[in-house]
Amino acid sequence: MKVAITSTGNTLESKLDQRFGRCAFFVIYDTETGGTEFIPNPNKDALNGAGPASVQIVASRNVSKIISGEFGIKIKSLLDSLKIQMIVIKDTEKTIQDIINMLNQ
Repeated sequence: MKVAITSTGNTLESKLDQRFGRCAFFVIYDTETGGTEFIPNPNKDALNGAGPASVQIVASRNVSKIISGEFGIKIKSLLDSLKIQMIVIKDTEKTIQDIINMLNQ
């Protein structure tokens, strides 16, 4: 299963980015292979439409879940229609490695 995680940077020590549509990077983590891919978010500075455009990026990677600090109001119905689960983690100190460790438990 592939999981998208919003990240402030492009390392496993980076923190979870609390913003979905405007996060710095998306980490695509494959729970079966353990592989990670860091994707810069081209929508982070968009004036509007960052959320839906970001959904397109992660949906194109066939993710089943997205982990972020928060999701915009327009995103929930879009993700529901794509059958992608949203997981909200409010802990700003969690690193990408912490989240991957939680996924593997």
